[in-house]
Amino acid sequence: MAWFEKAVDAPVRIPAESVWVICPSCKAYIMKADWKATDKVCPRCNYHDRLGCRERVALLADTGSFTEINARVGVRDPLKFKDASGAYADKAKATAEKLGVGEAILTGTATLDTIPIVLGVMDFKFLGGSLGSGTGERIRLAAEEALRLKRPLILVTASGGARMHEGIVSLMQMAKTCAAIARLKDAGLPYFAVLTDPTTGGVSASYAMVGDLNIAEPKALIGFAGRRVIEQTIKQKLPDDFQTAEYTLAHGFVDHIVARRDMKPFLAKMLRYAGL
Repeated sequence: MAWFEKAVDAPVRIPAESVWVICPSCKAYIMKADWKATDKVCPRCNYHDRLGCRERVALLADTGSFTEINARVGVRDPLKFKDASGAYADKAKATAEKLGVGEAILTGTATLDTIPIVLGVMDFKFLGGSLGSGTGERIRLAAEEALRLKRPLILVTASGGARMHEGIVSLMQMAKTCAAIARLKDAGLPYFAVLTDPTTGGVSASYAMVGDLNIAEPKALIGFAGRRVIEQTIKQKLPDDFQTAEYTLAHGFVDHIVARRDMKPFLAKMLRYAGL
């Protein structure tokens, strides 16, 4: 029987990673199309995965309304920092080229449900979303733009804290950004902080927590020092939900927890409540 001897084409194998996404929390397999449709929120356990800054802008800003500002403000290297893995300046340059963003925050003007705003979105992929001198300067300039245009400012945080490569210059950005935001409050312009996973270190100790409204995504890590450092310092076991958005809400550090799919309409509602 000749047909038993007929050569059979090898089956086409599609790599699993091109079809599925594995939820980092519950380990469920989610179709990539479904993962994208839910803006990286697991439909099984409600885990909110991290978004890049441009993904976040697309989620919040009206289509085609975002115009980047302060793009020329980039990374500074006052200490000429180097370590065993290489020069800080080289790492920052490579990261900027890879992500297409010159600093750990993307800032611009936009409309949110037709309401004119100034928007800043941090990207954790840029050196851990760390707060460097360029990051702080972009935030200061965004606040000044909001003041000039008489618009509310919304900052979306995602950060591991101050950028150690710049030493004290990085820590100075905490006071600098808060001072810029204080000018908005003096002018009666709203500032909303949206805390996403993770918001820690010097960012959580500065502009992330001084909003007229502090909003967090579900289960986002929010805190200053890490759990292990605190436990070793106080010699006590911390609660399992310590430094989650839900824990910070219960202890009065954030005002609301809002699911990603509801964030834009919620912000629009709050802006209109503020008379905008």
